[in-house]
Amino acid sequence: MFRKMRRFKQQITDSECKKLLKSEWRGVLSLLGDDSYPYGVPMNFYYSESEHKIYFHSALQGHKIDAIKKHNKASFTIFTQVGKKENHWSLNFNSVIAFGKISIVSDRELAKEKVISLAKKYFPKTESIQKEMDASFEHCECLCLTIEHLTGKFVNES
Repeated sequence: MFRKMRRFKQQITDSECKKLLKSEWRGVLSLLGDDSYPYGVPMNFYYSESEHKIYFHSALQGHKIDAIKKHNKASFTIFTQVGKKENHWSLNFNSVIAFGKISIVSDRELAKEKVISLAKKYFPKTESIQKEMDASFEHCECLCLTIEHLTGKFVNES
């Protein structure tokens, strides 16, 4: 169902992909949007390796929520900071793309647990997380991408 990587010599291992999903801070969630136009939106995320799922937070309404309700297939792409070899023009980085089905987490207790896990990745202090949860959780959705296919590669543009 999913294509093999054309430039397979650049492919990184599954464990390297998972490591990058745990360490990177942002990526682009791609959905099928209005009038079947692709809709890519930068997102913060939390990767649960034990579940092999990616969690996001979102507003209760908007383009992203409408797109998910119409079509549940999605992809999520991350890439590492771009680097150059000294005295060379080429760029080097790793990228990972996850394909899967995305849904709104309907169990509010589970949603809260996953949004807290996501917040722990970004907030410097635990007190900040509780303050933010008290102020805004009732106004947010938790989204879950169940990964069906994961692939990554090392890009060396030389």
